[in-house]
Amino acid sequence: MVFSSPLFLFLFLPIFLGIYFLVPARYRSAWILAGSWVFYGFWRIDFLFLLIAVSIGNWLAGLGLARESAADGIDGRVRARRIVVLAVSLNLAVLGYFKYFNFGIDTLNALFGLGGSAPLSAWNVVLPVGISFYVFQSMSYVIDVYRGDAPPAHDFIDLAAYVALFPQLVAGPILRYKDLAGQLRQRTHSSTRVAYGLGRFVVGLCRKVLIADAVAPIANAAFSLVAPSASEAWLGVLAYAVQLYFDFSGYSDMAIGLGHMMGFTFMENFDTPYRASSVTDFWRRWHISLSSWLRDYLYLPLGGNRRSLGRTYLNLFLVMAIGGLWHGASWSFVLWGCWHGVLLAIERLRRDARSRQGLSGPVKVGIIPTQLAVLLGWVLFRATDLGSAAGMLSGMVGARGWALGSGYSWQLGGMELLALAAGLVLIAVEPRARERARAGELAETGTANQGRIRAGGLRMSWPLWAVLGVLAVIKLAADSYSPFLYFQF
Repeated sequence: MVFSSPLFLFLFLPIFLGIYFLVPARYRSAWILAGSWVFYGFWRIDFLFLLIAVSIGNWLAGLGLARESAADGIDGRVRARRIVVLAVSLNLAVLGYFKYFNFGIDTLNALFGLGGSAPLSAWNVVLPVGISFYVFQSMSYVIDVYRGDAPPAHDFIDLAAYVALFPQLVAGPILRYKDLAGQLRQRTHSSTRVAYGLGRFVVGLCRKVLIADAVAPIANAAFSLVAPSASEAWLGVLAYAVQLYFDFSGYSDMAIGLGHMMGFTFMENFDTPYRASSVTDFWRRWHISLSSWLRDYLYLPLGGNRRSLGRTYLNLFLVMAIGGLWHGASWSFVLWGCWHGVLLAIERLRRDARSRQGLSGPVKVGIIPTQLAVLLGWVLFRATDLGSAAGMLSGMVGARGWALGSGYSWQLGGMELLALAAGLVLIAVEPRARERARAGELAETGTANQGRIRAGGLRMSWPLWAVLGVLAVIKLAADSYSPFLYFQF
């Protein structure tokens, strides 16, 4: 069950919200947990039991950390350290088995094959939806409790609802328990906030259905070509950049909107990333919840920029390589992360050189060079393997001419090109994250105009939102099922 499905829109969500507002406030977190488990169980019931097991394990770890933190002396700190190491190791083991086991087998087979050894057999391991997101959330919980940055969840319902919260369960934003603990116990509800949440949800639905899904055929056709021309390659990569952004940011808008309907405030996950003027700036704007997670739980513990310059550059490279691997069990994802790691290290090198010259301020490469570098990275991100990526990159430099082939041009229908143009225009004019967050704050305090919703920072009337929503639903009903791209991560 996905947000952009009739089952969710016309059955699950109305029933869930109807019961949510009918039950007494003290039972609403329990209802959120029950609804989230039902939502997740629609994929596979056995994966629901895995989610519950992860929740129980991290809840017990949090209780153990609370007990040891109350103990005096060095023995308590040693036991607490053992608990957090065990909890993080088990979380990583769960993620490693389901996401990376067969990747490891394939890698070993490639290495052994060079020596003529018999290949190892891959196992039938199915990747649970959203496992990368809820495992990272679970790890941040136990680490924050260990550090004293978050209160331990004494009530299992609170921790389990945090791990399984269905609006962001399968594709983020990656939340922190310290930001949600108070909201799980007490939330603000109002008709204005529900209206804002509904408007934000419609924004996300339109981004997904009317733009991302519409431009997908252009990208898919280009990346399926064995020998694309320069025009085909660049058009395909540009379409994929639009598809990925509107697909993922659309999900985040829908998640944030659902959160507001239920009284939650989630962090903004995107901040006009395609208007960034450096790769460093891009990563402050793209998938903000992941980049901040990698910073707080990986980059800083590795030493961040507090060690030597060489160690700082190495830390940047390693963190981005791991971030690439988080996205998928493929060497193309690892290389995508390494590409961004190299770019970040180069920008850091330039910043350090400017600092030695007495110059301050961020390094600005320029929007066009930055986005060209990002587009080159998307080739590695989208390609099914390194060979396909090499073919696309060679096409982009004109190795096979510039003409559009007859096998590709038929994919360029009027609606697809219109959606691509609309996506590019929205990228240029859409509001910054702080404007969207401010709109949510106005809705939360009840000071927003109820006759007009500020969803996504744009003031638009109910009739226009209704028309856009109806168009999205009509297209949804007419097209085949199209899951969110980040579900595979």
